[in-house]
Amino acid sequence: MTKLQVALDVLSIEKALEIAKKCSGAHIFEAGTPLIKSEGIRAITELKKNFPDKIIVADMKTMDTGYLETEIAAKAKADVVSVLAAADDNTIKDAVKAGKDYGIKICCDLINVKDPVRRAKELVKLGVDYLSLHLGIDQQKKSKYPYPTLRKLCEEVKIPVSACGGLTDKDVANVINAGADIIIIGSFITKSKDPSQTTKLVLEKMILW
Repeated sequence: MTKLQVALDVLSIEKALEIAKKCSGAHIFEAGTPLIKSEGIRAITELKKNFPDKIIVADMKTMDTGYLETEIAAKAKADVVSVLAAADDNTIKDAVKAGKDYGIKICCDLINVKDPVRRAKELVKLGVDYLSLHLGIDQQKKSKYPYPTLRKLCEEVKIPVSACGGLTDKDVANVINAGADIIIIGSFITKSKDPSQTTKLVLEKMILW
């Protein structure tokens, strides 16, 4: 069954916790990059402390020092850490090693990678645990989510794949049909007037589909 990950791309821990409490039905909470940069690594710790039964993703977007940054997130109680797929292979390998040493998972973010399917196959060989086909906020100004690429990616790799980038309840069917394991939704939920009801709407569509 496809899981829902809520991206908490807000600027304060208080706001992140407030929204997360209203999204209790979600399977995964993400300490977004803006949150980590604004509040520091303690944002991860606070999310895990308040939601110990949820999977907590630290969206570090690591590009270098793979072992160190993964270690930092692991010590802050993250369950999953994101590393950029565009990073050097040695960075990926070091992140994977840290993940194994600390018992957490590595998700490689394919944002702005020119050939995501080819790179994904390389990343699988390097030992990553998850892949994320991510259309960045700036990219969304001129591009639509690449569902054909998502489908091909899901067909050709044997590890979990997430879909991310401006997605709403209207994307649920396409994401599930493409074979993705996780749908990541941010502002559609976090900026809605009622995050609780918006989360329920998404989950209902996921169940019905």
